[in-house]
Amino acid sequence: MDQNIQKRIESSQTHIFKAVFPNTTNHYDTLFGGTALQLMDEASFICATRFSRKKVVTVSTGQIDFTKPIPQGTLVELIARVIKVGTSSCVVQVDIFMENMYEDIREKAVTGVFTFVAIDDEKKPASIID
Repeated sequence: MDQNIQKRIESSQTHIFKAVFPNTTNHYDTLFGGTALQLMDEASFICATRFSRKKVVTVSTGQIDFTKPIPQGTLVELIARVIKVGTSSCVVQVDIFMENMYEDIREKAVTGVFTFVAIDDEKKPASIID
């Protein structure tokens, strides 16, 4: 892979931390799946924008794996990183890790991929990098 692209990938990795409060949980007191997806789309958008420094839009999501429920009262860290670069698109993987606020335990809970396309002022696909 081109050294410039690799450097851009490394510098665009994005970390977001959130606390899981009652207003973001379902009747099982775990994080709503839709809320997790929204957070993941936001983190991946930020990552894709930092990578390309272009206007980008989400065009698809790949498989999203919810492997562990995320209980109310935990902290979550979203880590987004570019895993594939095309001509006008990039694919970003987002992992959500959860940790108990009062214990030193951290586990991966959700993983998904999001594809973004760079667009020009006419909203037509553009080169993802110059």
